[in-house]
Amino acid sequence: MVSVENMVAFGIAAFVLIIIPGPSVLFTIGRTLALGRIGGLLSVLGNTLAALAIVLAVAFGIGALVASSVVLFTVIKFGGAAYLVYLGVQAIRHRNRAVETTAAPVRLSGRRQVLQGFLVGVTNPKSIAFFVAVLPQFVTPGAGSVPLQIIELGLIFVVLAAVCDTVWALIASAARGWFGKSPKRMAAMSATGGGFLVVLGGVLAFSGQRQPSL
Repeated sequence: MVSVENMVAFGIAAFVLIIIPGPSVLFTIGRTLALGRIGGLLSVLGNTLAALAIVLAVAFGIGALVASSVVLFTVIKFGGAAYLVYLGVQAIRHRNRAVETTAAPVRLSGRRQVLQGFLVGVTNPKSIAFFVAVLPQFVTPGAGSVPLQIIELGLIFVVLAAVCDTVWALIASAARGWFGKSPKRMAAMSATGGGFLVVLGGVLAFSGQRQPSL
């Protein structure tokens, strides 16, 4: 089990990192503006499940394998960025449909929205880099199973991130509700959400290293 000191230190570090708006927050806001509150919350759920998957991958050594492979890491990085751009373009193209979703359920199925959030989250190179390079540093040597300690720490991060992203989704939903009073403003808001995703895809694709330093 992780020592109390390391657990508290990691929790503080994770909280500081999470409250600074990053790719996950921008994705949540973009999806909420484009699809509404339910769409945003389902995207948060998908992102949370993706974070859990990455934590498990890191705990059992798969994450390090991905991070150490230039080709594989680059494929995941640009694949995720391209998918973000695709979602953004779709939101912009179908922005007029957003007017209809203010009074009716979104057209995309809940399962599909969760899956989209999962795909974006699991291909986020920054998440992979953080969990591979930072999380293991808080493991307590000789204090039990290393994979179990990584999972414990990962769960702390995942819970904090889920709460934070949910708050951002609710805030973006409130803003969307105000814009929803005008069809033109609603369409513009949906297009703005799509623009967020396109820009985010570009930033993730062309910023930082192609693979984390381990």
